[in-house]
Amino acid sequence: MLALRPNCEHCDCDLSPDDPGAHICSYECTFCASCAKTVFMHICPNCGGELVRRPIRPSDCLTRDPASAERILAKH
Repeated sequence: MLALRPNCEHCDCDLSPDDPGAHICSYECTFCASCAKTVFMHICPNCGGELVRRPIRPSDCLTRDPASAERILAKH
């Protein structure tokens, strides 16, 4: 299950679980739309994989399986 991390690993902006601009790679590295597009050109700086739009978990499922509260900030 996706962790749905609460922030962009690069600029540390908040990303809600239903944020349509959140992007992830296959390792769940998480970035905002701006950083994914303009800084990393949709390539994950950690693994070199593709950054794609993160799926949105339906709100009724967030009660059972909440988003992660762990903030990760990487130095790129």
